[in-house]
Amino acid sequence: MTNGGTTGSGTRGGGATGGTAANGGAAGGGGGVRATGSRLAVDALIDDPGTRIIVCCGSGGVGKTTTAAAIGLRAAERGRKVVVLTIDPARRLAQSMGLTELDNTPRVVKGVAGDGELQAMMLDMKRTFDEVVLAHAEPERARAIMENPFYQSLSAGFAGTQEYMAMEKLGQLRDAEEWDLIVVDTPPSRSALDFLDAPNRLGSFLDGRVIRILTAPAKVGGRSAMRFLNAGMGLLTGTLGKIFGAQLLTDVQTFVSAMDSMFGGFRERADRTYQLLKAPGTAFLVVAAPERDALREAAYFVDRLAADRMPLAGLVLNRVHGSGAPQLTAERALAAAEALEENGSEHSSPEAEQLAAGLLRLHAERMQIMGRERRTRDRFVSVYPDVPIVEVAALPGDVHDLDGLRAIGDRLSGAA
Repeated sequence: MTNGGTTGSGTRGGGATGGTAANGGAAGGGGGVRATGSRLAVDALIDDPGTRIIVCCGSGGVGKTTTAAAIGLRAAERGRKVVVLTIDPARRLAQSMGLTELDNTPRVVKGVAGDGELQAMMLDMKRTFDEVVLAHAEPERARAIMENPFYQSLSAGFAGTQEYMAMEKLGQLRDAEEWDLIVVDTPPSRSALDFLDAPNRLGSFLDGRVIRILTAPAKVGGRSAMRFLNAGMGLLTGTLGKIFGAQLLTDVQTFVSAMDSMFGGFRERADRTYQLLKAPGTAFLVVAAPERDALREAAYFVDRLAADRMPLAGLVLNRVHGSGAPQLTAERALAAAEALEENGSEHSSPEAEQLAAGLLRLHAERMQIMGRERRTRDRFVSVYPDVPIVEVAALPGDVHDLDGLRAIGDRLSGAA
């Protein structure tokens, strides 16, 4: 995007979709209804019983985690049973909800008003991977897998593991049917959408030549396997052994052989969760700030979601500046400040004049910021006129408790 346009190659404008009542379309919590309204109606989205999953995505530092928590709290206080899943390792979500910590187990958030319920959790990659192994492997094989050094490294943070496990955890939560709304807070930056690629990346990994070769000996069995290993894999294992070390290669072979029977299940569950994200009942919210770089990232998310035919509900534009005296332009405020500083006033002291001039200059600066934000927003809207937007006014301080989240929720709904 140039000057607030797009960098992606997906469909512009009409490519964004969203099928909930929040967009002025039919109720149903997502799907294929084209967005027609200019304002995103968040309350209509979370009140719709057809909305079962809300995914908040966006670049870092735009208030995405706070938005996810505020939506979860507001939905709970309007009667829904909600769980908020954060994939972001930051601890802000726990702090704002009055929890000392978050882990892989949903924890009840106390202090929620109304008849609903709110729980929160943070993805633990290793624990989720362990849960999958324990659930889908015999006890002896599960123990062998979890004791394998390569598995221990893989489950603790190997590239791509977070995205695979995010898909697994989301699928687990949805299958549990314990909550009628799941709010997902994704990692910051463009990697937030990497979990959309998880099924394809996992399939490519499992179907890769190296994996097929490493699993072949175990499938052949007995002496034939050893002959195959010695003859067919000699060159490969020798090369890989020099690069990674013989012990690591042995660990990988052992791991792959033990995991072979589970690979199909990984791919099947990832594919099922991917389809769940595309189905009616899911809504994606792109979160951004009214800044050029943040809206450029937002354009990337909108294009990517459109290209994958994911149900986009709209854009949350956070930390928008406002003024109590919008009729006083920046130019007039600066002119008044200069007049006070040069000529003074016979009706006030020099200290009062200095204070008034300073306030006028602060107002002028605020109006200039508002002007830049409005121009940046308008450029985005010109490229994506069908994406509903809700603007959330900036708070005077950080959000660190439920009252702060309620204030954000009121702004999301237009009640403040």
